[in-house]
Amino acid sequence: MSSSSIVARNISVEFPIYENSHRSLKKAVLNLTTGGRIGHDAGRHAIVRAIDDLSFTFGEGERIGLIGHNGSGKTTLLRTLSGVYAPVRGELRVQGKIASLLDVSMGLDPDATGFENIYLRGILDGLKPARIRAKIDEIADFSELGDYLNLPVRTYSSGMMLRLAFAISTSVEADILIMDEWLSVGDAEFSVKAAERLESLVGKAALLVVASHDPSLVARVCNRKISMEHGKMIADEPVLPPAETDEPLVSHAAQLPH
Repeated sequence: MSSSSIVARNISVEFPIYENSHRSLKKAVLNLTTGGRIGHDAGRHAIVRAIDDLSFTFGEGERIGLIGHNGSGKTTLLRTLSGVYAPVRGELRVQGKIASLLDVSMGLDPDATGFENIYLRGILDGLKPARIRAKIDEIADFSELGDYLNLPVRTYSSGMMLRLAFAISTSVEADILIMDEWLSVGDAEFSVKAAERLESLVGKAALLVVASHDPSLVARVCNRKISMEHGKMIADEPVLPPAETDEPLVSHAAQLPH
């Protein structure tokens, strides 16, 4: 069985700006302090280069922490690794099945019931109906939504919707896990259960790539830290093992609304 890996060779991701008004260009220039670099494509349209000629190798057993200010390219890189964006140049090769926790609510149909959404998300993830049926009871139990799963998702509170989305998203079986911050969902009791599930998912993954603004989380979870700025990797260094502590990971979670 092949090992899991992500290999990039000189990849770039660019976003064109078609509305070349003075206002939009001025705003783009002002955003240079925190965002990607601005250039022009062959048609002389302004472009934002969110990922700028990156080359790297992520191998099995690695826990990669991406750090940097807002607009440094962390989330764009995660979305590129997940297949949401395609590089305009370079080569990206992924070995292994990817699970993305970038937006756990993505793909939920508000007019479909909770049970129907479990099937819909499973199909989007490439699962066969029989595999989805095998998971549905476990997802339902974890969400603790009971009979609400028979109702349209649009009738849910934001916290209920996040419980369902989290339960579905973390039921995956994947080799490579892509995360944007550490997630926590719901009230204190459910949040602890969610953190334990997430820790288990991370522990089973052959390769983890997580972006975070929390240095203590990166220090605790990751064994490699990459600093990004203007779409480039400006530092790549090992993370030393943290001191022994009984502090739970849930304390580092990005608490979502409930």
